[in-house]
Amino acid sequence: MKKIRLQTKILGLISTLILVIIILLASIFSYLQSVDTRNQVKQLALQSAKTISLMPELRGAIEKRDLEAHFRPIAEQVKDQIHAENIIIENREQIIYSHSNPSQVGMKSLDHTNYHALIFGGSNTFEVEREPGAVLIGKVPIVADYGDYTHVIGTVSVEFLERDIYQNISSRIKTIVIASLIVLIVGIIGGIFLTRSIRKDTMGLEPHEISSLYRERSAILLSVKEGILAIDQKGAITLINHSARSMLNINEEDFIGQHVNQVLQNVKIGDVLQTGKTIHNEEVLINDKVFIFNLIPIIENKKVVGVVSSFRDKTELKKLIDTISEVREYSEGLRAQTHEYANKLYLLSGLLQLERYQEAFEVIQKESSLHHHRSRILFNQIHDANVQAILLGKLGKASEKKINLEIDSESFVDPLPSHIEVTDIITIIGNLIDNAFDAVTHQKEKKVTFSITSIGNDIIIEVTDSGKGISEDLLGALFSLGYSSKGKNRGYGLFNVQHIVESLGGTIEVNNEKNGGAIFTVYLPKKSLESS
Repeated sequence: MKKIRLQTKILGLISTLILVIIILLASIFSYLQSVDTRNQVKQLALQSAKTISLMPELRGAIEKRDLEAHFRPIAEQVKDQIHAENIIIENREQIIYSHSNPSQVGMKSLDHTNYHALIFGGSNTFEVEREPGAVLIGKVPIVADYGDYTHVIGTVSVEFLERDIYQNISSRIKTIVIASLIVLIVGIIGGIFLTRSIRKDTMGLEPHEISSLYRERSAILLSVKEGILAIDQKGAITLINHSARSMLNINEEDFIGQHVNQVLQNVKIGDVLQTGKTIHNEEVLINDKVFIFNLIPIIENKKVVGVVSSFRDKTELKKLIDTISEVREYSEGLRAQTHEYANKLYLLSGLLQLERYQEAFEVIQKESSLHHHRSRILFNQIHDANVQAILLGKLGKASEKKINLEIDSESFVDPLPSHIEVTDIITIIGNLIDNAFDAVTHQKEKKVTFSITSIGNDIIIEVTDSGKGISEDLLGALFSLGYSSKGKNRGYGLFNVQHIVESLGGTIEVNNEKNGGAIFTVYLPKKSLESS
């Protein structure tokens, strides 16, 4: 079914409303005008009849029976002035003395309405049916004063045809109708301008399109994992999506309409509102978390009317990058292991061709023993697949870098609890082993030891290296954001490790061995903070 446009709906509604109001008002006014006009005509007929009846010339003419010659011109003049249909003067015997039809003069009247005026001397109005149509009559008695008494000597009747009254009313109603049509036309023109203005405000969108966009916007905002804020030109927050509330740990109802500085104090939203310039990838520290902000101005008619800010947690992004890096390193480790085993196969092939069987047997025994030792620890003692995968990748990387990565033979761990996510364990183990690799890179003895155990209520992860150790003055800044001894754009590894460990309710310790080298120990509770 085709949907009616908003412009047509509004214009039709306005036109119908104006038309209904005009019809109601015109009907009420016409009715009141009709009633008022009839009452006025009744009063005019009665007053005119009274005025004529009080004329001294009329009483004298009736007594002299000379009404036709003396008073008829006066009656005709009055009839023309008040636009009456007829003025009838009769004596007490109901003989007609004056009539618009000369043939009726001298005839006896058969009007039954004379009874009230002749007997009781009362004045009244009547509506009767005559040959030309309905007639409205004002009838008044003619009273002669004889000193001691008064006597009714005749009647005066002033008649108006109702069709003449209705013609007068119709002419007034025509004026009302014309004025109503003018009002209707003005209303329609105003409605056209109003609908155009509304259409401009809605950018030409129909209501169903606006509702569809609203539903889609809500779904998009809910599905987007980045935080999104919308700010008007005064700096007040107009929109916060679910991800933003979660990352900033705020409630939407508490901050909608509030100034953005109450939520984001270090973000340059005011600069964007003033300059209209876009800001990309600005790092901001909020609640001990690093966020990457993008600020886009909303420009309308070359004027900045607001700002949309999207942001993401760099810690989460770094964890994702670390995960991807671990997968890549695992792949590289497998490639290095394949390359190393290929070289060993070439070695064995050469020894066998030279018939140096004992040496070939010793190489096989050595590799088999090492492989069996690692496999026993990895697959029989470490039962978490994610930890196994990380260590396999690091073993390959260590082999490529000629670093001796040993897994403590006492290591033992069951599958990790569900609250410790794969990205968490990758970040912790990956960064600690990588830092250990970097520490022994330039050492004569390149040895790194890894241990993981689940004793009591904690999971204990320990990484030891044979490097130079960590000086006392650097221990305090070791986990600071951006701190690194490896150059610029580094220093996120240990910061992320500490952040994840603390979020899981654990602790991390750093010590130096007596003979050099550093020991990093992580304690992770087996129970989550929420369950405890």
